[in-house]
Amino acid sequence: MLETVFQFLDIKDTLTFSPAYGHQVTRIDEHEFDIPANDLIIQAANLLKSQTDARELQGVDITLKKRIPPGAGMGGGSSNAASTLIALNRIWKLGKSQAQLLKLAVMLGADVPVFVLGKSCWATGIGDVLEAFTPKEKWYCVYVPTVSVSTAKIFDDPGLIRNHPHLSMDDYPSAETTNDLEAVTRTLFDSVEDAFELLGKYGNPRMNGSGSSVFIACESKTHAHHIRNTLPSGAPCLITRSLNTIEH
Repeated sequence: MLETVFQFLDIKDTLTFSPAYGHQVTRIDEHEFDIPANDLIIQAANLLKSQTDARELQGVDITLKKRIPPGAGMGGGSSNAASTLIALNRIWKLGKSQAQLLKLAVMLGADVPVFVLGKSCWATGIGDVLEAFTPKEKWYCVYVPTVSVSTAKIFDDPGLIRNHPHLSMDDYPSAETTNDLEAVTRTLFDSVEDAFELLGKYGNPRMNGSGSSVFIACESKTHAHHIRNTLPSGAPCLITRSLNTIEH
């Protein structure tokens, strides 16, 4: 069973929904990332369509301006899927409740429901059992190696620890927490290991989800920029802060 904290970062992709001729949902890319044609945006739209009656729905063009690198463990694809469910539910006037959308969200991925909910949470199960939780909001320096990590590959790895001692939400603030996925990802991807070595000079680096991004908590925005400015020139770093709520 997964035990984790979901908290948002103040960095986002932008999706724009526009009426289109016909009945197709089309994704229009305005970014340089390579993502599958049938990504979570299209999967979310098709899933929502499948839950409606037989009437034809208005076609929609979804313009994607992507900032969150794919395979970085930062929830870009999951947040886009959630946004698509919420937006098309409104555009198509389907009237589905948040509870109904949450049930659809988990069919798309374990990380999608929390983005539908829009609040930081303590998560168990496969990540779909959510309890309200408000960890401290902080500034972070996030190093994003130029490698995409498959979450499924990490979870399927035989070296993954699967018997970690139980940790409750009440224990979390005072406990020494770890990310059991880190060891596997660092072994499989040299660039992730390199990120740990670089940020390790400034504190205790941690990994987002299954990677590839690695972050270090900072005392302030100024501190975060100081760390980035002392890293090698061109280092793929983001400065951002955590958020406990997001708006749809």
